[in-house]
Amino acid sequence: MLARTEPHGFSIDRSSPIPLYHQVVQGIEGMIRTGALEPGSKLENEIELASQLNLSRPTMRKAMDELVRAGLLVRKRGVGTQVVSSQVRRHLELSSLFDDLSQSGQKPTTRVLAFRHGPAEDEIADTLQLPAGTGVYHFTRLRSVGDKPLALMENWVRDDVAELTEEGLRQRGMYQILREAGVNFRLANQRIGATVADEYQAELLQTLPGSALVTMERTAVDDTGRNVETGRHVYRADSYSFEMTLVQR
Repeated sequence: MLARTEPHGFSIDRSSPIPLYHQVVQGIEGMIRTGALEPGSKLENEIELASQLNLSRPTMRKAMDELVRAGLLVRKRGVGTQVVSSQVRRHLELSSLFDDLSQSGQKPTTRVLAFRHGPAEDEIADTLQLPAGTGVYHFTRLRSVGDKPLALMENWVRDDVAELTEEGLRQRGMYQILREAGVNFRLANQRIGATVADEYQAELLQTLPGSALVTMERTAVDDTGRNVETGRHVYRADSYSFEMTLVQR
């Protein structure tokens, strides 16, 4: 049977190997990302949705449960199911948040909170394996989409690979600047974790102290084997997640 367009603007393909509930998840998520379903939009109840899409109620409930767990929908007593926000889902690959947001059609903005150029602290010099006399650019940025803060990012970049400025970091992504300076990234060591927001982070990210944050620490290596940059980032957990594909060895 061919895919057919449903009332909600996405297709259910009953001949596809993709489970029906996951097609619903993909369809609703796509509408949230494109703005067809705006934050605060109310969805019909599961019985009505299942009837409109000609699906069973358990299939629809499974799809809605997954969207709630992903932080895209919320169930409110007396109100129903509503869209929370368009969550940024970032694949685990060597790219920058600025690039990922731009490629998804969003318009990121950057506020540079601090910028310094000089000698590296011992811990950073060791992480970047800096030669004697090599300094670093050390800066902290707040990345937002629209009026919503998304990430608080602290980075150190060795100063023998490119010249960085505050204005440049406000206008473009760090990786874009480095690539244009001739840096060819090869790999990165990355660690992802979780924490709760302190008062400083909560104020900047416009959330409450104690709210969940996703953390990421990364050190990127170029094709000559140099550790080019290292960073420590925190992201609002209600708006951000990482995606990965796992393979068996």
